[in-house]
Amino acid sequence: MSLARLTIVLVCCLAMQSAPALAEPLAKQLFGAQKQGSHQSPAAFGGYAKGCIAGAVQLPETGPTWQAMRLSRNRNWGHPETIAFIEDLSRFAAGQRGWSGLYIGDISQPRGGPMISGHRSHQIGLDADIWMLPANDLRMTRQHRENISSISMRRAKGAYVNANWTPQHHAILRAAAKDRRVARIFVFPGAKVQMCNDEKGNRRWLRKIRPWWGHHYHFHVRLNCPKGARGCVEQAPPPPGDGCAEAQKWVNDILKPPPPKPRDPNAPPPKKRREYVLADLPGQCVSVLQSQ
Repeated sequence: MSLARLTIVLVCCLAMQSAPALAEPLAKQLFGAQKQGSHQSPAAFGGYAKGCIAGAVQLPETGPTWQAMRLSRNRNWGHPETIAFIEDLSRFAAGQRGWSGLYIGDISQPRGGPMISGHRSHQIGLDADIWMLPANDLRMTRQHRENISSISMRRAKGAYVNANWTPQHHAILRAAAKDRRVARIFVFPGAKVQMCNDEKGNRRWLRKIRPWWGHHYHFHVRLNCPKGARGCVEQAPPPPGDGCAEAQKWVNDILKPPPPKPRDPNAPPPKKRREYVLADLPGQCVSVLQSQ
């Protein structure tokens, strides 16, 4: 048994002891410490916000039509279908005026699981953040990729797009949403409304574009569980329709926020979200950690 595997086994075993003085390690500490993917067949276990991934593939730092950003985070790992999707979409983006491809943000950690900081999702290698900044320089150094930032697309707290928004953003998001591998795409409300207003063709793809807070420097693509995958928990499909009315309501609430609901003084304080430990995750995640 290698030193790395022995360390994981010892940590996991110690965590299961009943001694009250010994705190069970958090799952984010165990998965955040992994530097490489497991030597297993690719498989996503659990849900997007509570799971892990076996046999993850690392997106190369630089490709013909992409660059992975913030390499120090070591979050450019994903299911092979996610890596293939990114490569396909980046080739489409490279055909857009002013774009040479895509800048790719976080995908997953080498073995998925909860992260030390940042996302609650991105745990099973089927989520990917794609920067809004047009990728017109694919020769950036590692250091440059640590320092450069994406650009915001929002105006009026996300009710509208700003001058950075282009028809090319619309086209890239549309191509992503039309891909059968994609379950949904998260973007700020104003962008969804703008796409609803601008789309003159088939609108079915708009159903996958979902308004969500914060997604104005990047858009978040979530893939379906791979066909035949066992142990991967699908997210419920989006509601019927193109979702444009729902997005408009988000925008209306930004422009004229509804009055806050009065808090019941007798209600108990909200519970703080508990951090996951290894036992909270699917059982397969133990073998994912133990694998070489």
